[in-house]
Amino acid sequence: MTRTHGYLLDNRQAEAGERFDAFAALFDPTTFRHLERLGVGPGWRCWEVGAGGTSVVSWLAKKVGPTGRVVATDIDTSLLTAAARPPVEVRVHDVAADEPPGEGFDLVHARLVLVHVPDRERALRSMIEALRPGGRLLIEDADPALQPLLCPDEFGPEQQLANRLRQGFRKLLADRGADLSYGRRLPRLLREAGLHRVEADAYFPLTSPACTALESATVRQIRDQLVTEGIATDQEIDRHLTNVAAGDMDLATAPMISVWGRKAPEESGS
Repeated sequence: MTRTHGYLLDNRQAEAGERFDAFAALFDPTTFRHLERLGVGPGWRCWEVGAGGTSVVSWLAKKVGPTGRVVATDIDTSLLTAAARPPVEVRVHDVAADEPPGEGFDLVHARLVLVHVPDRERALRSMIEALRPGGRLLIEDADPALQPLLCPDEFGPEQQLANRLRQGFRKLLADRGADLSYGRRLPRLLREAGLHRVEADAYFPLTSPACTALESATVRQIRDQLVTEGIATDQEIDRHLTNVAAGDMDLATAPMISVWGRKAPEESGS
């Protein structure tokens, strides 16, 4: 991630680990499917940007094996310590301000990172520069503006409250520089950056236990900001968390758009 002043979802908060576990349950199958398709295998050099948790890093480490290398970076690496053993190298790094942690990577991957980075153009350029000729880039990011509701089926007061809090969450993100319609632009941005064979798809979970866990952890993490900004009262937040815990609402996430492409090979065809 980037060292953005006032970043809303700090990895150092207690709920961050719960959120990363929920993201893994929701999105790992999609991420791993794309990485498999890109051919990740023994000996590959990979850069996992804004890694946060360990699930993708650990998967990559198994795939590249002892002859490969996985560089996992974030501005707060406290949740990555369990993965910090060969072939994994963990580094504190700001993708929008620091130089890439190496070059000649076969793969650069970021999931749910760039939407939060104010200087996302520079970050994307840095990631592409770090690829070897012919290397693969996989960016997976949310597009909350495509689907802004927590409860698409808004049929009662519980769902109405949930959607009002989700609207407030989106406002807090936007106020801190998040681009809530970034995901849909990624295919064009990768083509404009010169990548070849650009493709994309989207995954949109409508209801699952992981959606419930993610919502509970997120609201608890941003509770103080919701109250301070006048978006909700403590009583409303308590009521929403009780509704979420009851498990009777169908809670959705923003679509995660996955976009991949290849850096142009050298003229020699390497």
